[in-house]
Amino acid sequence: MSIKRIARHLVHHHWRAKQIFPQAALDRIEQAIRQGETTHSGQVRFVVEGALDGRPLFRNQPARERALDLFSHLRIWDTAHNNGVLIYLLLADRDVEIIADRGIDAKVGAAGWETICRAMESEFRSGQFERGVISGIAAVSQELAKHFPPGGPHANELPDAPLVM
Repeated sequence: MSIKRIARHLVHHHWRAKQIFPQAALDRIEQAIRQGETTHSGQVRFVVEGALDGRPLFRNQPARERALDLFSHLRIWDTAHNNGVLIYLLLADRDVEIIADRGIDAKVGAAGWETICRAMESEFRSGQFERGVISGIAAVSQELAKHFPPGGPHANELPDAPLVM
């Protein structure tokens, strides 16, 4: 475990997420998710965590592993067509992870998700957090629309509102 990482997580605590994503930005991100879901039958969830604390931090949990935990905890894997997608941002590590259920993951693959993550991180490096998230949601929605078109009315199985932790 790196002392630098611990310090970074202590400094970039939860207030940082709320500072970077004020309520107006969260509302626009929610709208982007809602709009994207009209183009496909998948489910998208965005979670931003300012920093790890407690057990995850002292276990030195990587962002990917944390995203997998949240994917399970938030039951994103439990969608009717196995096409739920989590976009997870860990601000303290400046890391974006996309975790997708097996139905969509088999079609897009790790390289496809990685391309979307790197594009989002590029926006973040220039301080464009909201734009990066909305662009990432649009890219994920394009993949979902390609493989899981809307096909009529479908239930909104997951909340569209971003989760700030």
